[in-house]
Amino acid sequence: MPKKSIRETLLARRKHLAAETCLVRSLLIQRRLLETAEFQDAAAVALYSPILNEVFTEELFRTARKMGKQVAYPRVSGGNLEFVVTTGAEELRPGAFNVLEPTGVETIPFAALEMVVVPGVAFDQCGHRLGYGKGFYDRVLCRREEGRVLVGLCFELQLVGALPAEVHDVAMDLLITEERILRTDQSAQGEVIG
Repeated sequence: MPKKSIRETLLARRKHLAAETCLVRSLLIQRRLLETAEFQDAAAVALYSPILNEVFTEELFRTARKMGKQVAYPRVSGGNLEFVVTTGAEELRPGAFNVLEPTGVETIPFAALEMVVVPGVAFDQCGHRLGYGKGFYDRVLCRREEGRVLVGLCFELQLVGALPAEVHDVAMDLLITEERILRTDQSAQGEVIG
C-alpha cells in the first residue's frame, strides 16, 4: 500500500479516538517510557507538541523537568527543525502548521540531544516511521549519531506489520505503545517487553 493511503487510513483511525481514550492511553505510554533506563539516563530530551490525537507528552515534560533534564521542543526554521530549550508550557505558541512551538531563543544542537521522542502517523515493528509527509523529521534524523535514542510513541492502532522504507529512512530504537515496548536497536533486536 502506498504511503499516502497508509497515512490517510491511520490518521482517520486516530482521529476517531475518544478524547478520554486518547488521554488514558497516552498516560500509559508515557509511564512506560519514563520507566526505561534510556529515559532515566538521558540528560537532554527532545519532545514534540501533539496534534490530531497524537500521544500526549506533557507527563514526560513534567517528569523530565523534575529530574533536572534539559528539555527541548522543535521549531520550524526555514525548511528544517531547530530544537529550543523549553522550561514551561507557557513558552509554547502556535507556529508552523498550527503546531505549538517554543518561543525561546536558546537552542540545543541536535548532536547534544540524548533522546529524541519523534511523532508519527504510523510505525512498523522494525522501527520505521511514517510521518506527515513534509520531511522535517527525516531531514534532522538523517544526522543520526551513536548514543542518541530515537523513540516513537504510538497507540497500538498505529503499529503496522511493515511500512515501505527507503534507504534514507532512520528507524526508531524504541517504540512505546499502551501495551508494550518494542526495542528495535541492534543490541536488543526485536525484544518485546509487555
